[in-house]
Amino acid sequence: MAKFMVFVEGEADGWRVDREALTVAIRGRWVGVEIDSTHHSEARSFCWAFETEDGPGEAYLHEDGTCLYLDLWQDDAVWLAVVFHRLAPAGLDLVFCDEGYNFDVRLRSEATDAELIKLMTEA
Repeated sequence: MAKFMVFVEGEADGWRVDREALTVAIRGRWVGVEIDSTHHSEARSFCWAFETEDGPGEAYLHEDGTCLYLDLWQDDAVWLAVVFHRLAPAGLDLVFCDEGYNFDVRLRSEATDAELIKLMTEA
């Protein structure tokens, strides 16, 4: 398991992800999703915990709603990054990276999971 992030690069112009829509997507992929809406820190203002095919995973939202931290295996993190981007307005620049910045990939609005994985391996 690795840690990844998907975040707005630059100004978000007042946008923040719709937590309810993101919750619906997460619950559509994994069962037994636990939600913690307790504000633990700036980076952990809303958390989802769930069981993936590979084991436990977690996603948590920055308090400004423009950055999603992913403590997941690569395929699941890529899927959730694509979902996060689909919830953003067209034209908003989003970046997907790992915690060590071994790669950082600009997300295109029409990007698929497979395209994102390819971009990651080429970076």
